[in-house]
Amino acid sequence: SDIFSVLTDGGKKIPLFEKISKYVTDNQDEFCKALTNKLVGFSFEHVFHEKFDFYATIFEYLIKDYNINSGGKYAEYFTPHAVSKIMARCLIHGEASNVTCYDPSAGSGTLLMNLAHQIGEDKCSVYSQDISQKSSSLLRLNLILNDLVHSIPNVIKGNTILDPYHKDDSGNLQTFDFIVSNPPFKLDFSDFSADLDAKENNRRFFAGIPKSPPKEKDKMAIYLMFLQHIIFSLNDTGKAAIVVPTGFISAPKGIEKKIKEKLIKDKMLAGVISMPSNIFANTVTNVSILFIDKENKEDVVLIDASNLGETIKEGKNQKTVLTQDEENQIIDTFNKKEAQDDFSVVVSYAEIESKNYLLSAGQYFDVKIEYVDITKEEFEDKLKSFDETLSSMFFDSKKLEDKIKKQIVKLKYENPS
Repeated sequence: SDIFSVLTDGGKKIPLFEKISKYVTDNQDEFCKALTNKLVGFSFEHVFHEKFDFYATIFEYLIKDYNINSGGKYAEYFTPHAVSKIMARCLIHGEASNVTCYDPSAGSGTLLMNLAHQIGEDKCSVYSQDISQKSSSLLRLNLILNDLVHSIPNVIKGNTILDPYHKDDSGNLQTFDFIVSNPPFKLDFSDFSADLDAKENNRRFFAGIPKSPPKEKDKMAIYLMFLQHIIFSLNDTGKAAIVVPTGFISAPKGIEKKIKEKLIKDKMLAGVISMPSNIFANTVTNVSILFIDKENKEDVVLIDASNLGETIKEGKNQKTVLTQDEENQIIDTFNKKEAQDDFSVVVSYAEIESKNYLLSAGQYFDVKIEYVDITKEEFEDKLKSFDETLSSMFFDSKKLEDKIKKQIVKLKYENPS
């Protein structure tokens, strides 16, 4: 059916469901009748009332091997449900209605499903684009299961960076209320990077285009292109949550710094959460979540959640899993903008600028000095112990120094010929 079809950026329709009868060579009519008779007595109605939470767990189980080969050609990664939930609940505060949600690298749609569920499936429209046909098929299935069929026409298969599809009536790129994304971090896009360096892209890619390494083109930082595209695609009150490699938040120069400068100078950065290692089972890259809010009136909350979670074995890989309490701790701390010892800090835009735009919470934690009350006798005993230890070390050092000097004297030049 056309209702479940997805458009390519060229306008071609790709169906979601195939006719299984075409795979039956004999007695097609009898096969179809027998299958229908088996299904007619089964009611799916109660299943569809289960809604998002029921399907989220099932969907994650069914596609757990989706990114088993390190993402395949287009670095497709299934975002863990816990990460998606944290992003959605930190983005949505209070009621929202008739809003637009967008993911420019949607994959199977986990981030969008969490966001739509947090808002209310009947209160939002979902928009997406992804270069992978496999991802587009999974996303459409996800929309059907989660009562978001009305958004299926907005699912586009295509190259977001080179040819973004969603535009307004004037032909300009459409802007959105909420954007979530876990873009590919590194990907060879050298075959079209030169095409991006055009006048019409100057505002969209304000910080520049990563250069192509001559021998390692597959390590081109394409996530920087998605991040700039997301910032450009937010409307005047827009909010976004983006998964980035943790190296971005501490990068001291380059395109990374230019992006951070814009977020700080335009007062758009709401916060950063540094996640535990191996939160994604199939990549060793440490990740952080960057939160953008064009209406942010307060300071910035930085959270170091890297020490949370329990490490479990998943196949050949190690994976970190957050408990429900740990998820809530992250979400509550972010939304309340609370400072907690060795976990979170709340800083001003001026403080971040003075630190050369470092966004790592640890850079702002107070250095604590613990004082212990001791008597005068205890103090003198400690000094005496230190003095004896230093004297012993200096004596050993002098012996070693003399030994080295003697060995140097013995060195002689030998003519190799």
